[in-house]
Amino acid sequence: MLQRYVNILSDQREELTNRHWKNIVTREEEKEINLNSPLAQVVIGVRRSGKSTLCSKVMLESGLPFGYINFDDDRLGKLTVDAFDTLLRALYQLNGDFNHLFLDEVQNIEGWELFVNRMLRQGMHMLITGSNANLLSGELATHLTGRYHQIELMPFSFQEYCSCKDVNTSSYTTKAIALRDKALNDYLFAGGFPELLLLSEAEQGDYVRSLVRTIVEKDIAKRYKLRYAQTLMDVANQVLDEFSQEHSFATVQKKHNLKSPNTAKKYLQYLQNAYLVLALPRFSLKSSERRSVHKYYAIDPAMIAKRDDALMTESLGLRLENMVAVELKRRAAIDEQIYYFRKVREYEVDFVRVKGTQVQEMIQVTYDFTQPRTKLYNREVGNLVKASNVLHCDNLTLVMMYGEPRDIVEGGKTIHCVLATDWLLR
Repeated sequence: MLQRYVNILSDQREELTNRHWKNIVTREEEKEINLNSPLAQVVIGVRRSGKSTLCSKVMLESGLPFGYINFDDDRLGKLTVDAFDTLLRALYQLNGDFNHLFLDEVQNIEGWELFVNRMLRQGMHMLITGSNANLLSGELATHLTGRYHQIELMPFSFQEYCSCKDVNTSSYTTKAIALRDKALNDYLFAGGFPELLLLSEAEQGDYVRSLVRTIVEKDIAKRYKLRYAQTLMDVANQVLDEFSQEHSFATVQKKHNLKSPNTAKKYLQYLQNAYLVLALPRFSLKSSERRSVHKYYAIDPAMIAKRDDALMTESLGLRLENMVAVELKRRAAIDEQIYYFRKVREYEVDFVRVKGTQVQEMIQVTYDFTQPRTKLYNREVGNLVKASNVLHCDNLTLVMMYGEPRDIVEGGKTIHCVLATDWLLR
């Protein structure tokens, strides 16, 4: 068995080192990984967002000797925690001595956290990736009691997409501005999964369909031992089809004939844990409203239209709102929360940034604000002013795909109108 593990790990190491690293996009999250820390460095996020590539790049560029195990390998699919010591022996036999250990997609092995804890106690520097938020909120937090540093990795941001596509993000010539606008429109549909950008249109559909099925069936249904995986898939398709819209646990329960609103709550939480969707609660002083009603967004634009049985919405405004939601979540500080605000049957504001109990900023998103008609103007600008008076916040922003960057004064309030490309690239 030892020799078999040596062969498998040798194959994995060769695949890792033979990649062409010169053309890999540098990502901001690389700076967050501290290889000298006694804390486990844990990179989590949706499948195929680039976690393995990020960590491999950091490890290889460090020049430090390290051990590497990829648990998303079918040859290691039936391992138990008892096999870790044999794997460790195989790593030392293959690599010699090392003080850094990189475990890729470690959540596939039940009981992995006990091994990680033991390695940390022995002074090993641990770098870990996983595709489930429960990697931290459940097992890891319980067993390591704070001995970890979390780095969340999403698919490419628009900034990283531009880097990948060699789009000039600094020039303000007519040509450069037009090409950035085109890149943003392309990104609203193609999304930012790194591998997806290398595929043809036909291949992209197959890729996303397979990815969504894997997340639902493997990362969720299998992990939580759910009996009705198809029902979970139906719930996932609903919230992805109806992205940027409000859902309550009760309405999801009724639509899918679930046992109770609590079952709907669990299913929706599973989708969030696997980073398939992002949920923003409604801003309210009533905790029951914050807990039971949310808006759901796709973690990446590719998830919206490239799935099986996807509703092909052409709403560019909703797609832009989805992208802003993900970007706000990406930028949010640890002590910052993102909400939406809605006064039922009266008005709504897309996003509210809150730190502690203080509202920091309110943001509206619209696609075309070049010559806004009265209805559009009142909806975007008027709603910001109304909400500003209720939430006592004067930092008001309108993000638009097209329009004139300027300040609008309305009702004694100043609204900063900014182009989406500038907002995304700032």
